[in-house]
Amino acid sequence: MTDSAVNLETIQAAAAVLKGQIIETPLRHSRTLSEITGAEVWVKFENLQFTASFKERGALNKLSKLTETEKRGGVIAVSAGNHAQGVAYHARRLGIPATIVMPVSTPFNKVLHTRDLGARVLLEGQSFDEASVHAATVRAREGLTFIHPFDDADIISGQGTIALEMLRDVNDFDAIIVPIGGGGMISGVGTAVKALAPQTQIVGVEAAMYPSMHAVMNDLTPSQLGGATIAEGIAVKQAGALTRKIVASVVDDILLVEEEHLERAITLFVDVEKTISEGAGAASLAALLAHPAKFSGKKVGLILCGGNIDMRLLASVLTRALVREKRLSNIRIIGDDRPGLLGHVSKMIGDSGANIIEVAHNRIALDVPAKGAEFDILIETRDAQHTQEVIDALSQAGYPPRPLNQS
Repeated sequence: MTDSAVNLETIQAAAAVLKGQIIETPLRHSRTLSEITGAEVWVKFENLQFTASFKERGALNKLSKLTETEKRGGVIAVSAGNHAQGVAYHARRLGIPATIVMPVSTPFNKVLHTRDLGARVLLEGQSFDEASVHAATVRAREGLTFIHPFDDADIISGQGTIALEMLRDVNDFDAIIVPIGGGGMISGVGTAVKALAPQTQIVGVEAAMYPSMHAVMNDLTPSQLGGATIAEGIAVKQAGALTRKIVASVVDDILLVEEEHLERAITLFVDVEKTISEGAGAASLAALLAHPAKFSGKKVGLILCGGNIDMRLLASVLTRALVREKRLSNIRIIGDDRPGLLGHVSKMIGDSGANIIEVAHNRIALDVPAKGAEFDILIETRDAQHTQEVIDALSQAGYPPRPLNQS
């Protein structure tokens, strides 16, 4: 039994409000991700919304229900980015003044985009919770209407329209995996799915650093709560009061994922689907990677809920993936400090088909003989086997390298 304020009828009403004002994003079968994970994988590409996130759905539904007085007075929201952009974009479309309070740690691209969409942005606090305290002060002082990012029936109903679109295209999922921050999306999606396809399991996923809903549902006290997760979009320390009630009635399981699985999921979306995902957006795929046995052989829907990732962070994630796959390797060679040695070693590496990215030459390391030198060489190879072939060739020539990075 779901909360009376959120049900199939409120979600269908939200769909009518949103029709023609947001993108009905594609749901696509991924043959390659299916082969990798052992499940039949379908991806809902919510990163293709104008603001690159599902948050537009709930924001527009809520804004559309404000009175004329509330619209003239303006709205305020707290967000690490995606809710902010959804509110700012549709508030501007509807002629509503918008103020967004964001934690100072919010990725710069999200701050910039929110400002570009016409909102007044206030950077306050180190976390969502600290930003919320400041927002409450501004709201009271200026008489603004608060647009909650997740703990609101209209927001939840708007997010639930994702499920209506998914089930319209595929109605026999075994499971749909939904990222959880405060719980708005999974509350809406779960409510719609349990009404239309009750045989489908609703599985939530949280970053292991922020297991707030998992703790509530399992009556646990988290051993840790906080940290620099790559999935900042779902880094919420406290589940919503309304959402936790709905989650208790419509969610079958909640899984936790570590940072490595989130990074791998981002990389796979880039490499396989040629699409960009932020950490929170990749959480559904991360759960599939972290818990393959749970979904093996099942038809699984993944919600790629957002694509707003800082470009430097994305570059770092992709580079770290190359290191894990041993396509980028740092090796150290110690040899005599004589002319031509580096050229000789470089030629062997080149003859092996590898590429040298950079070289550091150190003559003063105390663990190297006074007449010797060490070379730290970053090489690029095809894969782990190719890297090992380069190492074997250098070893056979009398220059056994020591790997400096381990996956």
